[in-house]
Amino acid sequence: MKSKLTSYLCAMTTVVLWAMSYIWADRLLDQNIPVEFFVPVRILLAGCILFLFNRITGQKMRLYRKDLLKFLLLALCLPFIYFVAETYGLKFTESPTITSLVIATNPIFAMFVGLLIFREKVTPVNAVGVFVTLAGLWLVTWKNGSTGDLFLVGILILFIAVASEVSQIAFTKSLSATYSPSVIVMYQFFFGAAFFLPLFFTRGLSQFSAPVYFSWPVIYPVLALALLCSATAFTTWAVAIKNLGVAHTSVFLAIVPLVTALIAFILGEETLSLLQWAGLAVGMIGIYLTQKTA
Repeated sequence: MKSKLTSYLCAMTTVVLWAMSYIWADRLLDQNIPVEFFVPVRILLAGCILFLFNRITGQKMRLYRKDLLKFLLLALCLPFIYFVAETYGLKFTESPTITSLVIATNPIFAMFVGLLIFREKVTPVNAVGVFVTLAGLWLVTWKNGSTGDLFLVGILILFIAVASEVSQIAFTKSLSATYSPSVIVMYQFFFGAAFFLPLFFTRGLSQFSAPVYFSWPVIYPVLALALLCSATAFTTWAVAIKNLGVAHTSVFLAIVPLVTALIAFILGEETLSLLQWAGLAVGMIGIYLTQKTA
């Protein structure tokens, strides 16, 4: 029971930190800092932080040759493919709302992965809970708006992001029996940073300006993203996946946009309508149903 409670706390910690990541990333984008710059810097810093943590706490960091391919595929899926696909999907659809809704379909696919590959137990009530959670998300994020000319291309790219995220969860689960969560994430970030190098040295540094890039308004969000949203959040996420399983953990991803909206409201950056408050309540009910055991 104590282990399960800790796992739920880890999952919720991840959700809150990833919700905050949208706010910090948005501040960087407002300053025209390219994604190809701050994402590689963020994950490389996070990898270094986790290396120090693992060294200090005496974690076993040996990487077995038989697992090298899994680690490479893990890092290829997320952060590399996921962040690239999410960014261009948003660019082509020109709709943050639709982008968040497509990304939030992750639990549906992850549930099938959990059932078919890891033989996890999923009840009909759990399945209903996924759709209730998505309904709550729709209520929070729905609004009228236009879409881009390459809308369908954007949707296809977003589903590539979803597939990469589901694959990342599956690879993390398969490695969790051999490696500690913090070691898995450390290697994930180091390999992920390597995948990003071509984009970093071309597009990431194309408009580099030392006075801007080394200013506190840029350094602060990057450090927050590295320490909190990457090193901490991905480690707590790996703990949750290891103990709760793929299907039950992935549902928490659907409430990241809900928590983002709530945090933005608390910080005074957004206002929430009555419909959106209802969506938050529906989303919480959905999460409860997804975790309910028979």
